[in-house]
Amino acid sequence: MAVPRISLGFFAIIAIICTIISPVAQAQSTAPAPAPTSDGAAVDQGIAYILMLVALVLTYLIH
Repeated sequence: MAVPRISLGFFAIIAIICTIISPVAQAQSTAPAPAPTSDGAAVDQGIAYILMLVALVLTYLIH
């Protein structure tokens, strides 16, 4: 069961063309991500959670 050379050459050429074209088809430039901004609200909220946890532990230990 021999495969004709013309079909092997045809598929080789198609494979080369697809290899060359596929990166070009997917070359989309995405917008850069915005820079992270912090106004200190997250830090304040973290400190508040820690203080509430300390108050809870102290209340548990005192009673």
